[in-house]
Amino acid sequence: MTYLSKDFISFFKGLAANNTTAWFDENRKTYEGAVKQPFKKLVDEMITLIKKHQPEITITSSDAIFRINKDIRFSKDKTPYNTHVSANISSQGRKSKEEPGFYFQLSHESIMIFGGAYIVEPANLQKIRSYIAANGKAFAALYNDKVFKDKFGNIQGEKNKKIPDEFKAAVAKEPLIANKQFYYSATLKPKAITDDTLPDVLMEYYMAGKKMNDFLKKAMQ
Repeated sequence: MTYLSKDFISFFKGLAANNTTAWFDENRKTYEGAVKQPFKKLVDEMITLIKKHQPEITITSSDAIFRINKDIRFSKDKTPYNTHVSANISSQGRKSKEEPGFYFQLSHESIMIFGGAYIVEPANLQKIRSYIAANGKAFAALYNDKVFKDKFGNIQGEKNKKIPDEFKAAVAKEPLIANKQFYYSATLKPKAITDDTLPDVLMEYYMAGKKMNDFLKKAMQ
């Protein structure tokens, strides 16, 4: 089943060139018919597929999908709309950037996929560092796994310049313990957006990152 058509691509090309409320209102019918509703169906399908591997997920697509309207209160960029659609599938959906989930973003330029823990609060950062220190070989095996590396490359994230003394010896063995974020990402060409294999492509990336997500979730327990 094809969820998104060439009208999806055309809409975002137009929005990128004319990011105004007036243009959006003029093209609202296209947004509703070619973007909002088919993307909702795609996210519904992805939730159904992912629930087979994570039965604890009970969210709906409305819990997962981010608004296309931007929050411009504290931004220098005052254009009112995101030039993409996006969703985060986890037990908390878009409400949590800390819980390891499956985030995907579609635009006329690319498909972007993220997993892992993006914003980590101090208490959970302590837990993750302690868990990695105690399970360093298992952690390294996950990020060195061929499928993970082929799909995502490496674990990413900002690092703390100062590390608590208790972790200094562990950082010498596993430098990623210095991270204050533990996420991974991939960027794909937009061709797959209008292909009926899109859910299959997304699931390949979900499965490639699932064991790393499971490790990080267990660390935060």
